[in-house]
Amino acid sequence: MAAPALRRRCGRAAGLWGGPLRAPPPLPLRRRAHHQQQQPRRARGTGSLLAAQCERGLFQEVFPAQSAEEQLPGLLEPGRPPLTAYCGFDPTADSLHVGHLLPVMGLLHFQRAGHNVIAVVGGATARLGDPSGRERAREAPSAERVREQARGLRAGLERLFGNHRELFWGADGGRLGQAELLDNAWWLGRQPLLDFLGGAGGRLRMGTLLSRQSCQARLRSPEGMSLAEFLYPALQAYDFLHLYRHHGCRVQLGGADQMGNIMSGYELVTKMTGTDVFGITVPLITSTTGDKLGKTAGNAVWLNRDKTSPFELYQFFVRQQDNVVEKYLKLFTFLPLEEIDHIMEMHAKEPEKWAPQKRLAAEVTKLVHGREGLESAKRCTKALYYSSVEALEAMSDQELQELFRQAPSAELMLEPGMNVLDLCRKANAIPDGPSGYQKITDGGVSINGIRVTDPETVLILGQHILKNGVSLLRVGKKNYYIIKWLQL
Repeated sequence: MAAPALRRRCGRAAGLWGGPLRAPPPLPLRRRAHHQQQQPRRARGTGSLLAAQCERGLFQEVFPAQSAEEQLPGLLEPGRPPLTAYCGFDPTADSLHVGHLLPVMGLLHFQRAGHNVIAVVGGATARLGDPSGRERAREAPSAERVREQARGLRAGLERLFGNHRELFWGADGGRLGQAELLDNAWWLGRQPLLDFLGGAGGRLRMGTLLSRQSCQARLRSPEGMSLAEFLYPALQAYDFLHLYRHHGCRVQLGGADQMGNIMSGYELVTKMTGTDVFGITVPLITSTTGDKLGKTAGNAVWLNRDKTSPFELYQFFVRQQDNVVEKYLKLFTFLPLEEIDHIMEMHAKEPEKWAPQKRLAAEVTKLVHGREGLESAKRCTKALYYSSVEALEAMSDQELQELFRQAPSAELMLEPGMNVLDLCRKANAIPDGPSGYQKITDGGVSINGIRVTDPETVLILGQHILKNGVSLLRVGKKNYYIIKWLQL
């Protein structure tokens, strides 16, 4: 693939996430070792992995520009020995969220190209807190809380890699690279302070660290910046050095807000080993208001079922607007670009079907929650939006609770002659007296998606009470009640 053609496609993909970054002309090779002279560049290159992900818009910038352009495409060529790439995930919560998906997708694409990948949970760095993109310091978590949250992140990462291997990688797909999960507490927790400061600390320059945008912004803020936060990039840089020495890792992936930390890692590894290493950033996912999706912003869509159900995750992607859905299909799925083009062509002819959104939601939900999670999301969708009795009857108790998280539930005994009015009153769904009676006669009550207007209607098994012993009572437009019938 010709480099100019690739550059044009990358420019279009990157432009979807904002204006292109200005990068200086390529630097002379003799200056490559001097970190302060290096600048990131928009992802380009002729290697198949770089070219493909650049075209999809997943790889946004590469660093350092000169050596990456000269070496990385060749190192990633099919048939060459596999490289090892890593990405870090700090356990600031016990679950990954949608904002973490693109770095994971970056690792998975490396793996699909036959390279080895490492996901590092920041059990040590999370205790300091990454200052990147933050206006104030994080509240310092306890060691036990970090360990517990790190276990949650490792479980989530294992699930993603397992679902990808099982559901998205066929036996005829060639070699799938190895995937490994590590925790930087396993080496940083055993690193003596004086050894760290005298070794790695002696190679990192204060001027460079102070010049980082995240550091400058915090130093200008009223709260200032703690020493712990200031040392965060140094510890993350040491991760890169450790992974190079012990795993041969030469590529670090991270969100676009991590470029400063990636530069610090590059500087440390090259100074202490003389080996060229590389950084690649992926776009940040933002809300419609431009805020980064995540726990801090309060708009996280979690990947743990206990926090965000498969149905809720599915609906998050189904509701994406037309102006982003093609971009998201390229970023969040493994669908070939030709297939995405076809989906969008069909969408232009039949926009009312929302086919791209449904395909996007299905692909992401299957990756995050597996085949059963996707089926659960579809059942909940049919039950809630299409009043499907079959879907309601097939739903488990867990699915009912997930679908109607705020809905009160009640366990009732079916008594002879029990009618709709009795049910509503026992469930405390309507007020006593004439107003409750009138609520039913006015058509404000439905059972299992079917409106009832006669309060004296006797409850019937198979109609008002489903085969799974459940009734879904709705009063008004949004007030749901889950009724579980005992001893039917």
